[in-house]
Amino acid sequence: MRDRREKLERLRAAGVDPYSRGFHPTHSTDAAKALLGDAERTEPVSVAGRLMVKRLQGGLVFADLQDGRGRIQLMANRNVLGEEEFSRFADLDVGDIVGVTGPIFRTRRGEITLEVHSAQLLTKSLRPMPEKWHGLKDVETRYRQRYVDLIANPQVREVFRSRSKIITSIRGLLDARPFQTHHNSLDRDLFLRIALELHLKRLLVGGFERVYEVGRVFRNEGLSPRHNPEFTLLECYQAYADYED
Repeated sequence: MRDRREKLERLRAAGVDPYSRGFHPTHSTDAAKALLGDAERTEPVSVAGRLMVKRLQGGLVFADLQDGRGRIQLMANRNVLGEEEFSRFADLDVGDIVGVTGPIFRTRRGEITLEVHSAQLLTKSLRPMPEKWHGLKDVETRYRQRYVDLIANPQVREVFRSRSKIITSIRGLLDARPFQTHHNSLDRDLFLRIALELHLKRLLVGGFERVYEVGRVFRNEGLSPRHNPEFTLLECYQAYADYED
């Protein structure tokens, strides 16, 4: 972590925002890969996600970028990016979230790849990712830090998606039983549903790019003509977006 924090300070000293905003992906990784088809090269596209693997080969840097839909290989070429931007890309760490723009092509080995023409660091990761080859295997850590499990094990995200679809289907037929609480000011029992802000944000960290929660919620606070403790709340989060979007 010390090395990553030192990189963070160097970026700030160089005038680079390590937690920037304003990048707008045009495609997910799977959609970008599908664009190539039988063509040799596509028009530039923009994708964003987390760096999962990085390897240097002389004047080239190869990396795997993972978003909520899959992975795509990136190739950064010193001759294309220029020395300064290439060095900055090569200095990225596994776990960093980046936005990249460039055309899609196929390498001589047949790997569908995005050639990086520009790159923007969106979030500097200060904690190292689970070890590449063995992944996240400790059951205790997986259950206590589900967002890390979602990053390291893509199949777990598919379980979450399947579960969400099943629950959505069930709720279309049945009404969920609400939670119950005692309102202190009124001295009576009330039914409630609590917002899941922290859990929604953890899902974003884990790779889901758009999440939301909607329904009646309850805050066990004071009661006044301007403050009703029970209300309907829509809470939504979107990766790579800000309030202007």
